[in-house]
Amino acid sequence: MKKLKNDKKDMVNKKVKTRKKWTKDDTELTLLALPTIVWYILFCFLPMFGIVIAFKNYKIFPGHGFIYNLIQSQWAGLDNFNFLIKSNVLLLLLRNTIGYNIIFIILGIVIPVTLAIMISLIYSKRKSKVYQTLMFFPHFMSWVVVSYFVYAFLSIDKGMVNSILKTFGKDIIQWYMEPKYWPFILVFMQLWKTIGYSTVVYLASITGIDSALYEAAVIDGATKWQQVKYITLPSIKTIVIMMFILNVGKIFYSDFGLFFQVTREIPSSLYNVASTIDTYIYKALQSSAPIGMTAAATFFQSVACCLTILLANWIVRKIDNDSAII
Repeated sequence: MKKLKNDKKDMVNKKVKTRKKWTKDDTELTLLALPTIVWYILFCFLPMFGIVIAFKNYKIFPGHGFIYNLIQSQWAGLDNFNFLIKSNVLLLLLRNTIGYNIIFIILGIVIPVTLAIMISLIYSKRKSKVYQTLMFFPHFMSWVVVSYFVYAFLSIDKGMVNSILKTFGKDIIQWYMEPKYWPFILVFMQLWKTIGYSTVVYLASITGIDSALYEAAVIDGATKWQQVKYITLPSIKTIVIMMFILNVGKIFYSDFGLFFQVTREIPSSLYNVASTIDTYIYKALQSSAPIGMTAAATFFQSVACCLTILLANWIVRKIDNDSAII
């Protein structure tokens, strides 16, 4: 037995030694990955140098470039972070950002999974493709375009909703002056725009399930609900958990276009229900606030999201080690 094991090890070692260090396949795969690598270097890794601004009292010296200004600016330590923490709106921003994201995460899993299962049960492939296309189409629309559609519905004088209310003898509603309606509007618009993409992801996972499992279940007399419960859901559990962890990692971020464009630049009447950390940073950049303070807010977002995704992955690993990403 020992001799047989040694012979196998020698064969493996010979194959490893005879394998070329660099093959044609490696070159092709590298060329395919090169645009993505360059994109990440330019837009993800190089900008990380700007983190230094969060710890400096950044000032512009006339006649000099960005690097010179950054080096010559005095260190501020954690003063920029103290400004954010002591801000009167921090709790409001955290409440809106985290609160909306929790709703988006829950509904963004339950509804797409349900729709994906329903579409997978449709016998007509043509109808299935039509439904997928109709749901997926909003994903490609810009929030700027969507905001005009929303305004066409909610405009005070010529909006479609108010026109219907007038027809039935009801009073018109000044939608952009009534904050109580906007949590529901924002949640609906987010789901309308993103639900198609998530549905296609889950549907692709369902399509990859071995059909022999369903055939065996039918022979055993399993109903459709039993097939979904004992075959479909366990089979897509990994992808559902992965999507959950990735979405939790963005819980301190918000979709800027949704909250800023759809509300038409967040009027003062909607500030308490539509302001998030991202919109706060954008408006701070447009004001006279020091850039170091806005950089500190962005850095706080990144660190908080990193810790959140690690925490979510740790919890998942404790429950089901095979489903964890890291």
